[in-house]
Amino acid sequence: MTKLILSTGNIVSGGHSIVRKPGASNLELINSLKVSFQDAQLDYADEVENLNVNGTTKTTTTTNGSSNGVHEATNGDSNTTSPVAGPLYWTAQDQKNETIFVPRIDWETAALSEERSQYDITVKIFFLPTTTPDVSRRAQYTTEAMELVLKELGGISDVDLLVVSFPGMSFDGDCEWEADKLNASQGDDESEIATWQAAVEELHRQGLVKRLGISEFGTEKLARFIKRVAIPPVVDQINLKNCCNVPPPLATLAKEQNVELLVHSDCTDILPEGTLRELLGPQGAGLLADPATGSGGLTGNLTPQWVIKYTAVVKNRGVIENKGYFAGAELN
Repeated sequence: MTKLILSTGNIVSGGHSIVRKPGASNLELINSLKVSFQDAQLDYADEVENLNVNGTTKTTTTTNGSSNGVHEATNGDSNTTSPVAGPLYWTAQDQKNETIFVPRIDWETAALSEERSQYDITVKIFFLPTTTPDVSRRAQYTTEAMELVLKELGGISDVDLLVVSFPGMSFDGDCEWEADKLNASQGDDESEIATWQAAVEELHRQGLVKRLGISEFGTEKLARFIKRVAIPPVVDQINLKNCCNVPPPLATLAKEQNVELLVHSDCTDILPEGTLRELLGPQGAGLLADPATGSGGLTGNLTPQWVIKYTAVVKNRGVIENKGYFAGAELN
């Protein structure tokens, strides 16, 4: 098995306009990953060209047939091309852990511009419909994802809030009352509680996370959840794209339990399997083999396992300085 770690870098400072639409959407993540891959291919093309001998491009080929040298890519104009690097140069592989970073990360440039105390840092981890139900592996994913975020933000020691999104949850309905009623039977209580206890509460005990939150839990789900966990959430994010108001019973429960209700626009299934394969396939980043021929890249079953989003806001200005995503997938 090979692990893939995808990253966007800081999408605030990237200089690219990320399209977002009203309501729950994964466009920010998908577009940001595309930009991240394209930028890395262009950036590392210069490195590859420096290896050229007497003006001849040095091109290598991996055992699976993928080209890792320089090739030309169009810039939206059939008459305009730019050199881009093959995967060997713009990705990085950790041989020990059999992990491929897409793209490779320059950790030396990762840092916040001010002291940690000047920021309010929120992190949200998404367990996907394709995420394994194995609780121990979910705990491993959560730890790995948090370590990446802490390192990306300059080696900080903690974050202010960690929100958890479980698969199968939504807050949809013709009105807030219907949405709250439908929400009560969604998801899997036992899996969610076990994951919270093994993967999330431990991070709080270790001091890596100051506060914990949950996403898309209505009145009944939240009430059941709070009764059974040792460290209850203090935040509940809900998406009101199809509802106008917070259900009164949920507002009452939140007040009684000191849970802050926040509105969000994240998509629960933020990285579908097909979308990920398109991003990394021959028509995307070129990392995966052509499914028709089995050549030109990595082969195997690709399964997205988790996504983590991080946001660092400068407290005294209310300005987002650093925001980005990591995603984890497994290739078997």
